[in-house]
Amino acid sequence: MAGTVVRKALDHLKSKEFRDYLTRYHFWGPVANWGLPIAAFTDMKKSPEIISGRMTFALCCYSLLFMRFAYKVQPRNWLLFACHLTNESAQLVQGGRLIKYKLEKKTGS
Repeated sequence: MAGTVVRKALDHLKSKEFRDYLTRYHFWGPVANWGLPIAAFTDMKKSPEIISGRMTFALCCYSLLFMRFAYKVQPRNWLLFACHLTNESAQLVQGGRLIKYKLEKKTGS
């Protein structure tokens, strides 16, 4: 059974349909967008004082809109959806870090 699944996956990767997919914006657009969540994850190691609340909010809105777009467009673009879901999560974490930092700074802890 596992051999059949692997064989089907390999056949799909070799298919003209998959090669065509790799040459379209439906693939390369999301690939380029992965820079956003990658940057957010690397910024999580830095001090929260460098986080821009406005930019974090803007990126949250941006990713929410593009998740909806990726779901509504036909055929659905699951790679784009996954990219923006990841970015939304990363931005929410960054926003939480910023709020925690501001509250701690305010209380003097």
